[in-house]
Amino acid sequence: MSKQQRSFYQSVSDYFDRAAPHTGLHPGLLEQIKVCNSVIQVHFPVKIGKEVKVIEAYRVQHSHHRSPTKGGIRFSNHVNQEEVMALATLMTFKCAIVDVPFGGAKGGVKINPWEYTAGQLEKITRRYTTELIQRNFIGPAIDVPAPDYGTGSREMAWIYDTYRTFKGEELNAAACVTGKPVNQNGVRGRTEATGRGVYYGIREACSNADDMKKLGLEPGIEGKTMVVQGLGNVGSYTSIISQDEGGVKIIGVSEVEGAIYDPKGIDIHKLLQFRKETGSILNYPGAESYSKESRKSVMEFECDILVPAALENQITLDNAHRVKAKIIAEAANGPITSAAEKVLLDAGKLILPDLFLNAGGVTVSYFEWLKNLSHIRFGRMDKRFNQRTYDSILDVVEQNTGKDINERDRQFIARGADEIDLVRSGLEETMIHAYNEIRDIWKRKKKVDDLRTAAFISAINKISSDYMALGIFP
Repeated sequence: MSKQQRSFYQSVSDYFDRAAPHTGLHPGLLEQIKVCNSVIQVHFPVKIGKEVKVIEAYRVQHSHHRSPTKGGIRFSNHVNQEEVMALATLMTFKCAIVDVPFGGAKGGVKINPWEYTAGQLEKITRRYTTELIQRNFIGPAIDVPAPDYGTGSREMAWIYDTYRTFKGEELNAAACVTGKPVNQNGVRGRTEATGRGVYYGIREACSNADDMKKLGLEPGIEGKTMVVQGLGNVGSYTSIISQDEGGVKIIGVSEVEGAIYDPKGIDIHKLLQFRKETGSILNYPGAESYSKESRKSVMEFECDILVPAALENQITLDNAHRVKAKIIAEAANGPITSAAEKVLLDAGKLILPDLFLNAGGVTVSYFEWLKNLSHIRFGRMDKRFNQRTYDSILDVVEQNTGKDINERDRQFIARGADEIDLVRSGLEETMIHAYNEIRDIWKRKKKVDDLRTAAFISAINKISSDYMALGIFP
């Protein structure tokens, strides 16, 4: 295992250790909150063509202060135990920050998913799920997986189906995994959730006039320039929503094949279509292209907001001093090493930390879990009632003013909320509340110099209250 791979877990530990003294909590309690409670490593055979491959996989349950535990499953040939432990640890703190009642968990399967056919991936996914079931590491009240890097709704549907095969009598079986397709008991808005949460978090941070003044920026997100590293699920939705709803100008993008830059702006919809047609973002019309070898130079582009939305350890001591962005929004998990963060903070950058900013996924996963437990679609009970109520109010307005409301406006104003409206509204409220909570700690505590430390303090304090309620710690 390389030093860089180990440093991700070490960075998470460093961040925890930096925040812990500000809480005043018992050292034993802090140690319990910090450590991973349960770790399994499994090896299982899968027949691929005429060969039998032995697959290495992990599931880590970091904290059981609340049940079930919750966290995604990633498929990557870079998966290792320390990476999964770091991701599970972050999940615990993410859940606490956004007040989602889960402990943190994470899973990883050490494969390159792009080297396998859909049928082969299904075999691997179902076998991995079987291993989790046999070890009691999955279930609606035990541990609830979700998508992560290299997985999506398709894999979650396979997990759900496999679980039902073993636990067909379980009434709440659909709640064993989230991120499922909508027609397989998923929830509308889950696919975009992490990227939309990133947008809401950036927008709220940019709304504070005092913080923006210190950065030399005007308040508000509209018109700000953004560079995005990674056009996977999180990066693409962050880009689309920031551009379409926030009026942000995307000027730089990188992917595995290279990077592009255009100070006049890049239409993200056209770029995604261009990549779909050509297989690459390179040579996008009007933009300057950078080769695969120099794709990390995207971190050094002049912009207001840099969004690392790929993997961990992207900003290190090697390149931190060349980062020109005034706001670094961690859409990925652990994109900045703890050593590099000090360089950025000393340079006056505002870092929106991962354990807050990309918590949109687990927030909407929580909504899906609740939907599966309640066995009812959001909005089904009150959508029509609300619509009739709003219609009646508009009728009274027309009668008292003598003016007619045109049909288009009436339909817009009187429309009852659909499931996706409620999901987005709940996510928006969650991200706004969480940001202001951690910002208040940041500004109130004199020796807390950054939002990440404030976020860890917030999470540790919330988790500690659960442990202290058990009477184990003073």
